[in-house]
Amino acid sequence: MKNQMLAARNGKITKVMERVAKEEGIDKEVLREQIAKGKTVILANNRHKGFTPKGVGKGMRVKVNANIGTSSERADIKEELEKLEAAKKAGADTVMDLSTGGDLNEIRRVIIEEAGIPLGTVPIYQAAVEAVKKRKTITKMDPEEIFDTIERHGEDGVDFITVHCGVTRSSIERLKKQGRVTDIVSRGGAFLAEWMIVNGRENPLYEQFDRLINIAKKYDMTLSLGDGLRPGSIADATDRGQIEELIILGELCKEAQDKGVQVMIEGPGHVPINQIEANILLQKRLCNEAPFYVLGPVVTDIAPGYDHITSAIGGALAGFYGADFLCYVTPSEHLGLPEPKDVWEGVIVTKIAAHAADLARGNREAIEQDRKMAECRKALDWEGQIKYAIDPDKIKTFRKERKLKNDVCSMCGEYCSMKIMKDYLKK
Repeated sequence: MKNQMLAARNGKITKVMERVAKEEGIDKEVLREQIAKGKTVILANNRHKGFTPKGVGKGMRVKVNANIGTSSERADIKEELEKLEAAKKAGADTVMDLSTGGDLNEIRRVIIEEAGIPLGTVPIYQAAVEAVKKRKTITKMDPEEIFDTIERHGEDGVDFITVHCGVTRSSIERLKKQGRVTDIVSRGGAFLAEWMIVNGRENPLYEQFDRLINIAKKYDMTLSLGDGLRPGSIADATDRGQIEELIILGELCKEAQDKGVQVMIEGPGHVPINQIEANILLQKRLCNEAPFYVLGPVVTDIAPGYDHITSAIGGALAGFYGADFLCYVTPSEHLGLPEPKDVWEGVIVTKIAAHAADLARGNREAIEQDRKMAECRKALDWEGQIKYAIDPDKIKTFRKERKLKNDVCSMCGEYCSMKIMKDYLKK
């Protein structure tokens, strides 16, 4: 069947479900039930061929996404493919093409062809860029162009799309009244807010949500309901604007699920550590436990250049409390377009966060991997440690550059506790 959710509700286990269940090490009937309830989604456009579908949600390991894409200042498809390879090699489960520069259709199609993993996009970016090219301003964007772009992405095989349906005229008015330190930091949210304010009209994605549902259903394209009003600073975390949008997204989530469309909910953003659990609980409660896709969260505003670390701290906690999908943040966040090395580092630290969450959630595969690493450390087995490490190349390079011996590292040398105990316990 071309639609995973409808198949699940009809009691059918598809080949895609079987594949995901095997990869996750779970019972395929359990997976089918979770998909039917909307608590798990499978990212797999029915037109996307030659790739590995991924399950996101309840019972799955925490997944990691890497954002790549051009800008108006830098539009080199070769570099984007280098970023794609870096993301895949580092272990990203999915990738999103956020391009706003160059031939956007060509860039997306090349990335889909080369990805081998699920691809996500934000169609409003392309619609806005093309409106500027045609009419010099986003405010003259025709709503028909938004839906035409979404249809084009579906036809190309895009597996999930971010759509900022919860940015409405009422939520913008509330935002104006309450005031914010950083206003709207979502690019898609800002595009739509500007369009609505200038035109005095409602968000087309909200107003014509039925139309969006029909396109998504046609291609079995998962709707990732975007947080256009996410907090862009710690001062704005968990404010009225964010929560009002979340309530709207919960309502839209139910509407889409009732019609057989898979849904994820996107979440903040900048959130202090003490508010992360509350954010997860609110989302799960308001959105029928739909998979939660979080950016970070970034737990402090003061670390530009190190926001891959601030987000990994937040991501580990978010994953433990129930988030299902972590969008990486790179060292270049808040500073500039990431380069391939930034992509690599962003994926690695986010994989660490996801793995830490999986451990705390009792994932058997994660627990076994840590146990095997510990056994290799005890045995002073460096090849084994390389095998089970999240970043094997890091160990190889480190040991080669420092010319370390095979039996010990240079921290303790001959006084290595593992070596001492190994020798002692032989007696």
